[in-house]
Amino acid sequence: MRLTRSQADIIRTEAVRLFGSDVAVMLFGSRADDGRKGGDIDLHIETGLPPEQALLVASKLYARLQRRLGEQRIDIVTHSPGQPTRPIDLAARQGGVRL
Repeated sequence: MRLTRSQADIIRTEAVRLFGSDVAVMLFGSRADDGRKGGDIDLHIETGLPPEQALLVASKLYARLQRRLGEQRIDIVTHSPGQPTRPIDLAARQGGVRL
């Protein structure tokens, strides 16, 4: 995983603060692979919130992470109960690192 422990802690703390303690946060994509370089921070958020609310909360998370981590390229994908499982959800679950 190519995040510092501090960065991972900030992401997890802010996600729990906004989504609640039952949130599952996965880092996936190039930053989850120690053998790769560069890349943005791709986050997959499993939440119990309805999809519309999850999207609003994800935008708040993005703003908080920009303030706390400094300007970074960050992509946040959410998945809520009852939503179909998309290829990106499968990729994050299979190749991601839980924060």
